Amino acid sequence: MTIKFFAPEWGNTLPFATFCQNVKAAGYDGVEMALPLDPAKKQAVLGTLHEYGLELIGQYWQSFETDLAEHMRNYETYLRNLIEARPVLVNCQTGKDFFSPEQNRQLFALAAQISAETGVKIIHETHRGKSLFAAHVTQHFLTSLPDLRLCLDISHWCTVHESLLADQPEAVALAIAHTDHIHSRVGHPEGPQVNDPRAPEWETTLNTYLAWWDRVVEQHRAAGTQLTINTEFGPTPYMPTQPYSQEPLASQWEVNVFMLNLLKARYA
Repeated sequence: MTIKFFAPEWGNTLPFATFCQNVKAAGYDGVEMALPLDPAKKQAVLGTLHEYGLELIGQYWQSFETDLAEHMRNYETYLRNLIEARPVLVNCQTGKDFFSPEQNRQLFALAAQISAETGVKIIHETHRGKSLFAAHVTQHFLTSLPDLRLCLDISHWCTVHESLLADQPEAVALAIAHTDHIHSRVGHPEGPQVNDPRAPEWETTLNTYLAWWDRVVEQHRAAGTQLTINTEFGPTPYMPTQPYSQEPLASQWEVNVFMLNLLKARYA
């Protein structure tokens, strides 16, 4: 069993080559990011990743369209653009919370078809505003679609349900059993990101998340399968800020590297 760690490109403001140099130096295995649709721009990104020996997890988040037919066309365009790069996997913020279950099922089916055709794994992220926005909703999908695989970003569910999910153990357990990729951001009942997971006031919350991630790691160890983790603390407005000055309360980069080192040591 191997665990590979990925940095989020989300929030980066540095030249991409400088960012990749920092990612490699910090000890990450790769980057999770979307790719440009423009072929030349995409090749420049992939060339820089290759130069620094970094792997790619493709990220789809552009689920804007409210018309399902248009949504599906763009979904396929973005997925195939990512798959051309032969990433480790593609992580999708699939669908909409206001689509019907059947509409979101059509998107899951399209992703499964493309994955089978290309041999690239496509997984679906637990994310507010998307198809898997809530624990109980995801439970229903996983029960009826047992081949569905997840990126577990459980911070979203804590916010949606305004709790640390103690009252939904079955839904959490089922999601954990279907998880191949973790977004290790720590949220709380009133928001998807604590201001700084190093702060002692978040110790209980952090430990709750660590216990969930431990269970994911344990199942992959038992199966001898690869697990990937993106530390994925985000920039403003995910990162809380001071009023007026809008200065971040913590450094996104420093927090992500803290999470990287914490989890590397924990799962060594």
